[in-house]
Amino acid sequence: MKRVGGRVARGLGLVLVLGVFAALLGFALLAWQVDHLGQRDDARKSDVIVVLGARVEPDGRPSSDLSSRIAHAVEVWKAGQAPYIICTGGFKNERLSAAAVCRRVAIQLGVPAERIALADGTSNTAEDARAAAQVMADRGWRTAILVSHPLHLFRARWLFERVGVKAATSPTSTRVDRIDPRLRLFYTAREAGAVVATLLEGWGWLPANWKTQLQEWSHGLS
Repeated sequence: MKRVGGRVARGLGLVLVLGVFAALLGFALLAWQVDHLGQRDDARKSDVIVVLGARVEPDGRPSSDLSSRIAHAVEVWKAGQAPYIICTGGFKNERLSAAAVCRRVAIQLGVPAERIALADGTSNTAEDARAAAQVMADRGWRTAILVSHPLHLFRARWLFERVGVKAATSPTSTRVDRIDPRLRLFYTAREAGAVVATLLEGWGWLPANWKTQLQEWSHGLS
């Protein structure tokens, strides 16, 4: 009996080790996809360009990240890749929301006001995707070019496709290979982890407040 029990224990141990190895390998592959997609510009003719929201400074100026997203979206628009732009993020009907600031700056850069739609009232990428998808549905738009930080685009595209938007990606001019390796690894792992966590949440395997806990953890890192 002891010999049989030992074999069972060793078998279970082997299954556990293989399971952990497979999980780590799958996560590494996902992280590689996050990094790899951010190095390609797949912009193509689409109905609209979507600017993913980012931080706005207290005085109403766009942060450097938001500025680069707006500037790049306008470049893509001027290149004729899409006739309209959707700006996302921030409190609804708020003058200093990411969406409103994005619209203001895009107009200053030469985009006509009637060519810009807002998808505000959002605080994260999943909400951006749902709000932008609703604006697109209301106007009969089906395809979008997503503009954001290179390492954000894999998750953004995945979330947009989950709500039925056929999305291409176009990263800002941020050079991934010039990001500090440790910071690049952190951002890549965080984005991959957010994809996994969203899946686990959908399956009911995560607590309802996991996003708050993750945000507090990530802000606490130096």
